[in-house]
Amino acid sequence: MFRWERSIPLRGSAAALCNNLSVLQLPARNLTYFGVVHGPSAQLLSAAPEGVPLAQRQLHAKEGAGVSPPLITQVHWCVLPFRVLLVLTSHRGIQMYESNGYTMVYWHALDSGDASPVQAVFARGIAASGHFICVGRVLVFDIPAKGPNIVLSEELAGHQMPITDIATEPAQGQDCVADMVTADDSGLLCVWRSGPEFTLLTRIPGFGVPCPSVQLWQGIIAAGYGNGQVHLYEATTGNLHVQINAHARAICALDLASEVGKLLSAGEDTFVHIWKLSRNPESGYIEVEHCHGECVADTQLCGARFCDSSGNSFAVTGYDLAEIRRFSSV
Repeated sequence: MFRWERSIPLRGSAAALCNNLSVLQLPARNLTYFGVVHGPSAQLLSAAPEGVPLAQRQLHAKEGAGVSPPLITQVHWCVLPFRVLLVLTSHRGIQMYESNGYTMVYWHALDSGDASPVQAVFARGIAASGHFICVGRVLVFDIPAKGPNIVLSEELAGHQMPITDIATEPAQGQDCVADMVTADDSGLLCVWRSGPEFTLLTRIPGFGVPCPSVQLWQGIIAAGYGNGQVHLYEATTGNLHVQINAHARAICALDLASEVGKLLSAGEDTFVHIWKLSRNPESGYIEVEHCHGECVADTQLCGARFCDSSGNSFAVTGYDLAEIRRFSSV
């Protein structure tokens, strides 16, 4: 069971965008960072474990070319083996900051090059894989151990529709391991092996609805769709193992507690659910168990994240809700 803890106030509500919450836990400093976007700015907050807000600041989208103000589409902390970067995407470009958001180390414009107009002004999906950060359509950036010498190493071809989300997990040096999955507005999933050159391993066709959020854990792909379903696939083969009618409306966010295999799903039906993923030791098939359901009444949810890797607490954001609501296990 989970109980509602002290909320963290925001200066304004979260924008009605999927995956509109990022969380970075800093155990050594006994702090948790939260990131939420609305319009042309992103709010960054730090809070103590009991939810007391300690600091709050705003980041604004770099203008780039164009006459209208750029709108931020996502903010996300990328944990690399040697550093943590805060990545912000907008209709103008991609901004990378040191983890506290004070120093911008890289800017990549999206309104140039030979991309189509639709691709050039659109970026969603941010994830770290090894010493790479993958963003948007899908651009792969090679990140140095320190400093601003970030290089765009390649652009992956696999999607015809705009990317909605990207998920990764450590490959731990194994060959032919699927360690990244990308999703798009058609529901198509592309499964990749990362490395000096990323390799497309398999494509999982969509079925007419978008896939706003995707997660990857121990070779299991969890994909949340616009019809409220969560599908669990085998990453290496693309085979569907489990189909869950999780929500009555579109799913807006998924997250995974990697230590225990708990999956968090949030939908536009105001509900948040927690599921336990596992594999049958005899057959190897993916199994799922429902652990908890929580209604955030009268709220259009738009972001949900675990606040720790053991899945003992989570936070949600909602449109027209000027706070981050936190829940912890009893």
